[in-house]
Amino acid sequence: MKTFYWLVKREFWEHKGGFFWAPVVTGIVFLALNIMGIVLGEVFGRRNNWGMFKYGGMDMHATMSVQDLNNVGAMMDISLYAIAGIVLCVTAIVVFFYCLGALYDDRRDRSVLFWKSLPLSDTSTVLSKVASAIVLAPAIAVVIGVIVGLAMSFLFALVASMHGVGLWGLLMAAHPIRVVLNMILLIPLYAVWALPTIGWLLLCSSWARSKPFLWAIALPVGAGVIVSWFGLMGIAGLSSEWFWKNVVGRLLGSLAPGGWISNASQLSGVGHDDPASLVNSMGLAYHYSALASPSLWIGAAAGAAMIAGAIWFRRWRDDT
Repeated sequence: MKTFYWLVKREFWEHKGGFFWAPVVTGIVFLALNIMGIVLGEVFGRRNNWGMFKYGGMDMHATMSVQDLNNVGAMMDISLYAIAGIVLCVTAIVVFFYCLGALYDDRRDRSVLFWKSLPLSDTSTVLSKVASAIVLAPAIAVVIGVIVGLAMSFLFALVASMHGVGLWGLLMAAHPIRVVLNMILLIPLYAVWALPTIGWLLLCSSWARSKPFLWAIALPVGAGVIVSWFGLMGIAGLSSEWFWKNVVGRLLGSLAPGGWISNASQLSGVGHDDPASLVNSMGLAYHYSALASPSLWIGAAAGAAMIAGAIWFRRWRDDT
């Protein structure tokens, strides 16, 4: 375990720019753009004598009801989820290209010979890259996304307080601790969901003699075109759309955060038109209901099989 810990730490050191600085820069840019937007809004508001701050057509100078406060708090929770989601999307792009080069670059620069000279198994080496991609990188992105989201929530509450709304009343209406715990507890589900893409990219990285990116994209997309062109899925009573969604989409797009939502149970609060009901409906139970979907586990099994294939190729292929 100590060796595995240092292997993961090595991955972080070697890819700190992608794992750490890319989310940090994304958060800083997002904050800067929103601050600029708020300043411009205040300037234009004063120039045009917009004397009141409104939410849903309601004058925020007026006394807010409990339901109004709950809705505003739910909107702040949703914004926290959304901001963390943006940071996670950037991290997903970083992880995509990290996995493509994780095993190929070692062979290209011949450093694989150095690592194989050490008492490190191919299994531990590949699994450390898997752990870095589906646990370490998302965890860092969640932490940074939460920090940026909390800063934005405080900024929103501060601006609202300038328009007659109680600062602490708005902050207390939100549920940042619950949102943070939910996002942390969703990392295991994200790890299971992302296995097909992680496995496919590592497999391509381990066996491709050159241009793993082209192989990783061309093979599934080409297979999808052939299936659509000849209608091969009709033999099994399935449509070509099924192939694109469950094969091509899972191989290339499973790193996108929240991709399992279509496999989760139906929202119990879909019929409600208030944000509070939406947030309450999309709790951990809703997300983890996706574990009942066979497609999630079939994809996870396929991803594990491809990771095993990547370990085998790394053991025997050390040329480019």
